[in-house]
Amino acid sequence: MKADKIIKSEAVFTGTSLLPFPGFVAIKEDLFIGTGPLSELDRYVDASTTVHDMGNGLVMAGFHDFHLHFFLGAMFESFCKLTDGLTEDETARMIRDYASQHPDDEWILGFGWHHVRWPGQKLPTRHSLDRYLPDRPAILLNEEAHSAWLNTAALEKLGIDRYSPEPPFGKIEKDENGDPTGFLYETAVTYVTRAFQFNDDVKNKLMENMLKKTASLGITSVSDMLPLPGYTLGAPSLYRRFEEKGQLTTRIHFLDVMDGNLERSRSLRDEYQSGRVQFSGLKQFLDGVPLTYTGLLLEPYSDRPQERGGTIYEYDQYREWIDAADKEGFRVRLHACGDGAVRLGLDLFEHAARENGARDSRHTIEHIEVCHPNDFHRFHELGVIASIQPEHLAAGSMDTHAYLDRLGQDRSRFTWPIGTLENHGAPVAFGTDFPIVDLNPMLGIYRAVTRQHEDGSPQGGWNPEERISLGKALIHYTKSPAYGNFRENELGTIEVGKKADLVVLDRNLFAVEPEEILEAKTIMTIMDGEIVHR
Repeated sequence: MKADKIIKSEAVFTGTSLLPFPGFVAIKEDLFIGTGPLSELDRYVDASTTVHDMGNGLVMAGFHDFHLHFFLGAMFESFCKLTDGLTEDETARMIRDYASQHPDDEWILGFGWHHVRWPGQKLPTRHSLDRYLPDRPAILLNEEAHSAWLNTAALEKLGIDRYSPEPPFGKIEKDENGDPTGFLYETAVTYVTRAFQFNDDVKNKLMENMLKKTASLGITSVSDMLPLPGYTLGAPSLYRRFEEKGQLTTRIHFLDVMDGNLERSRSLRDEYQSGRVQFSGLKQFLDGVPLTYTGLLLEPYSDRPQERGGTIYEYDQYREWIDAADKEGFRVRLHACGDGAVRLGLDLFEHAARENGARDSRHTIEHIEVCHPNDFHRFHELGVIASIQPEHLAAGSMDTHAYLDRLGQDRSRFTWPIGTLENHGAPVAFGTDFPIVDLNPMLGIYRAVTRQHEDGSPQGGWNPEERISLGKALIHYTKSPAYGNFRENELGTIEVGKKADLVVLDRNLFAVEPEEILEAKTIMTIMDGEIVHR
């Protein structure tokens, strides 16, 4: 069989081993039909074949981001970015400038700020926003999307006042007079979702921008997680519309909220099973995040001994939902950052297996920012996937990493414990959690192999025992997520008969210093055999 396209390079990484080789990849329509050493290339070539010589650029299967928030990320990309705001006042001025450039927007939306980067790490209030934007409602989601900062106009338009009820695991911050300060925690953020209702033209533009970004980074598949309880951003119908128009250049595996409504989930599972848009399971939050003391820990926080964090729902509610979902063959993915939440998730999955019988469920624990040593072996024993976003481990420097204070020295040893999980045989898969951190896969790959922060500290890496090889890091960004989405027979490696999803980087990552990983760029992305970025 002759190929439509040949991609040849001095570095082809198929994902079936841990090192690349000089060779080629042959593509016919939407499938890989051959790969091997350059000496075998000619048998796939005829007059109609296009040969792309990529020099020493690394050729590999398309990146598969196992954990992101697709439509929320599209919003982060398209509205006001606040990541560079270094103080509360500076960030408020950024919103004023953005608002002046968008006079017709009903809501002024901003994303990506975080008070932990500001001097004093003090929570912002509506007053600083009111100083620069008194008359137009502004809603600013923080970097983790677990908190929101509003001005007075937004509070009034949303009807949030001193009498507004707080949802479970949510908080409306109040001042000394009992009035809202403009800061919302965790599930209280659901009050702002009214501002995120867009017409079709806006949704289409957001999708187009997001698909350009994924293609430019070599991302050919994603797992689209839910943003937070109460959000209804994005929709499978929107993804399908792009698929039907031939414009969906990233495969989307989306999840439904786990809330006991299995009839809705069954309908989604039956309706969405195409090659590019697939229902993938159920998602729910166990805890919050240790950074804001909402992550559930087994023992109190080192710098706040009265706090251990908590869960959104009670144990019995989780058990009821998960047992029922597991019985009907649904895969469940649980947000669990603290070691207490990780153990709770494993306990819940173990209970479901006892109740319903063991099966290839591929249930998943998300984040695992810290894990107790007694629980590492349970991932392998239960077949639970450890879904980790390595870029989350980074801070500006080792000295400024908040988790040293939050967790103390002993627990900090087991933060983002990738190497230890691997040594215990746990299935591991990587993602970004975009837009909480940048979508670029190079960042997570660099963190996983170096364990170093933005300034290069510490020498040798933070908890160097948790570093992994470059080959394993790439596999966890390709082959492992394909397994996590039950698509290992179609995706994740360059093998004959699999879908022709492929990325070419501008350098061979195996032949450069680790710091150069951060500089690597995508020079070609192929999805279903078609070039979608070059």
